[in-house]
This record gives sequence, structure tokens and C-alpha cells, in this order.
Amino acid sequence: MTPADFRIARPDDLCRILDWAAAEGWNPGLDDAPAFHAADPDGVFVAEIAGAPVAAISVVNHCDRLAFLGLYICHPDHRGRGIGFALWTRALEHAGTRTVGLDGVAAQEGNYAKSGFVRLGATRRFEGRPEAAEAADVRPFRPDDQERIEALDTAANGFERPAFLSAWLERTEHRRTLVLHDATGPTGFVTARRCRDGVKLGPIVAPDAEAALVLIRAAAAAMPEAPVIVDLPSANTALSDRLGGLGFVETFATARMYRGAPPKATARLQAIATMELG
Repeated sequence: MTPADFRIARPDDLCRILDWAAAEGWNPGLDDAPAFHAADPDGVFVAEIAGAPVAAISVVNHCDRLAFLGLYICHPDHRGRGIGFALWTRALEHAGTRTVGLDGVAAQEGNYAKSGFVRLGATRRFEGRPEAAEAADVRPFRPDDQERIEALDTAANGFERPAFLSAWLERTEHRRTLVLHDATGPTGFVTARRCRDGVKLGPIVAPDAEAALVLIRAAAAAMPEAPVIVDLPSANTALSDRLGGLGFVETFATARMYRGAPPKATARLQAIATMELG
């Protein structure tokens, strides 16, 4: 058996990895690759055989307290040989003493538990076609919003992730962020990104479910491709109930698990950014 070599992924590797993810039905965003790399340039790893990548994983260090694991995938031709688990072990070393979070499929929950991960809840994916509606109190993100948006995101998630947000909030051909505001400034936001199928919205940070729906409808107006996909913390039944009333259906769910003390998210976290980066 040819042994695998492990190394940090290069930007060109990420396009290949996200293509693998798309083949597995993960439906990543069209402009996700640069944002993944910017979040932690040393936090995406590949295993390669004879110079060709065969497996990948990300362990992105968002801050001194928390990392998030995702993009754990092995090419089908190389599964069942221990390559993925060896890469998993190597990548987790990158987190050091940080708490590590992940969104894991049910079939792997037991394996993650063996590595010290404990289920805290779930992340539920909803897909639908909301009525598109611009709103007077929603506008495009501006660079001078950055500091306030970072503060809102930190308060909602319970940890800071400045490198990720700097990349995620940047407008590209396939990604844009809208800001909910009042006289005091931004009070919430949503990032919409085109995917291979439809548009994913996340994170959505807002004072309540009604404000989240205002952002969802505004995002649907700004980026009208369908379906619209949102990934909600399982505790957010207020928004999931409202989405169900609008015809959204739950299509997928993962176990939200942590190794170490979990962050203290608040009800303002209406939807997560991605299942790969939290």
C-alpha cells in the first residue's frame, strides 16, 4: 500500500476539494474556495499519494479559543485505507488547546465521539422559495460596517472570527452581504452566496425571527436564484416554524458537536454561515 503524505492545502487544491464536496451533494458556494483559505491559510490539509490529493480536511482556527472542523472528505477510490483518519489526527493538532466544533452526519457521530466530540444539538437545513421583497431598512454592506458587523457576529456566536468575516463579507460575483439597520447603525446582517444549486444564506444574525425573514426576503430579491437554502441551529424553532409556514422543507440535518467547552451562542444567531466553517 502506497503511504500518503500530508501537507497544508494550497489555494488551487481548494477548488478540487470543493468539487469533491459537490460530488457528495454538499453544494458549496461558487466563491467559497478563496474565503476558506483566507479564514486560516494554514487550516486546510490534504493527503496525497504520488503527488495527487486524495483526501482533505479543514481545521480553521477562528480565534485563540475556538476552531471549526469541516471539509472532511476522502476520494472514493482511496477510502477504507485509514488515510482519512490519519489526516484527521494530523489536522486536529493544528487546533492546539482550542475548543473544536463540527457539523457531522449521523453516520459518523459515533466516530467523532471516539475523538472526544460531544453532541450539543443539531443544524437543520431548510430549502424553499421565499417571496422576494426589498426593505427600506436593509441595504448592501459597506466597509464602514465591518466593526459593527464583527461585534454582532461575535455576540451571536459566542466567539470572534475576524479573518473569516473579512473574506466572507467581501462582495464578489457570487456573494454579497445585506445589512439590517436603524438609526443607531447595523442591527443584523445576512450573507447570500450562489451555489452550484440555488443560493445559501448565512450567517443570518438578527434580533428575532421576523427580522430574519426581512433579511431572507431582501436577499432573495438581491440574488433571485432558487432554491434558497438556510442552515438553522436546532434551537431556533421560531424561524424554522416561520419558514415551514412559507413552504420551506427540511432537507438535511447534522449533529453539532464540540470537543472542549462549547461557545455560548445567543438567539440572535438565526442561521449559521456554513456547515464547514460554522
